[in-house]
Amino acid sequence: MGKEEQAPVSVEENKALVRRFFEAQAKGDLDAVREMMAPDFVDHSLLPGQAPGREGYLQSVAEDSATFSDVHNIFEEQLVDGDKVITRISTRALHDRGKYFGLMPAGKELEVTSITIHRIVGGRIAEE
Repeated sequence: MGKEEQAPVSVEENKALVRRFFEAQAKGDLDAVREMMAPDFVDHSLLPGQAPGREGYLQSVAEDSATFSDVHNIFEEQLVDGDKVITRISTRALHDRGKYFGLMPAGKELEVTSITIHRIVGGRIAEE
């Protein structure tokens, strides 16, 4: 196999990549999040005022880290369809650091359940 060719990535490796991506975000580890993103990463769930692409996404992760502590992910289910990983996840976090959509921190736990689809290309996350 030449240097340009890459071995195919397994379904389990893609699922593990997405779990690591979520966990790095929970820790506020921007370097790890950046490393897992494709250079041309596309975010289809922009928040108000968020710039598109990698840098806007990373800014959003940094803002979440400045707002929440004690972040825990519960991976409810993961499915794979071709190059896409579909994850149903519950995230619990303590809103104790900064404003969240204008709300001052009250020290209360927030729980969000979502379904997120990531497209994987070459072992990196290309789309969310």
